[in-house]
Amino acid sequence: MPRIYFPASEKTGDQITITGEKSHYLISVLRCHKNDELILFNGKGGCFRTKILKADKKEVITEVIEKFPCDTESPLYIILVQGLVKGEKMDMIVQKTTELGVKKIIPVITKRSQLRDTKKVQRWRKIAEEAARQSGRSIVPDIQELARFGNLFKDNTEKKKGLIFYEGGERKLSETVEILKTELKEIGEEIYLIIGPEGGFAEDEIKMANNKGFLITSFGRRILRAETAAISSVALIQFLLGDIG
Repeated sequence: MPRIYFPASEKTGDQITITGEKSHYLISVLRCHKNDELILFNGKGGCFRTKILKADKKEVITEVIEKFPCDTESPLYIILVQGLVKGEKMDMIVQKTTELGVKKIIPVITKRSQLRDTKKVQRWRKIAEEAARQSGRSIVPDIQELARFGNLFKDNTEKKKGLIFYEGGERKLSETVEILKTELKEIGEEIYLIIGPEGGFAEDEIKMANNKGFLITSFGRRILRAETAAISSVALIQFLLGDIG
């Protein structure tokens, strides 16, 4: 049964209206017709089994048959802070970490970032939406606007918990996660995973993060590419604390 994302604003009573690219995709690519059934999810945890009432390329109107639970989300609330990287690497990071269950991605400019700006945030949101659909998730990650790394540490009202990955980190990831476990009050608390750009972090950025409570760790003796580090960090935290394995 086809599975499609729709914004919550498109639901009116028991009807959901799908327009634009998605209606064209349903009619022209999937060849859906009146009375066919669809699974629709709103990216906020709502999943609906629906039946098509009207079908054309401009507009598909469906009627909700039932709302059902989508038990595919990780118990962890992982926030990936990713140093801006070049080319299509960020596309891959957004896609794969969405599949792995990340809840929020914050792209940041660091001292060693080779890019200082981007116009791709909307593109990344579409990639996250499609990756959530493909992987059976009920939540689409929040892809935030580009920020400066230092701005993450200006809020002193609440201590953030998480890991910053640094090739000079002396503590193994397994040891660092054990410390993180003692700091977490509940499993659904926000866990930040901070990954640098191609050139890594400057030492003062590492100190800044550590002074704010983030734990410094590494992937061991090998230096990973930024995109490999991002995907690996989410996968490992999901394995050690979440619902993988």
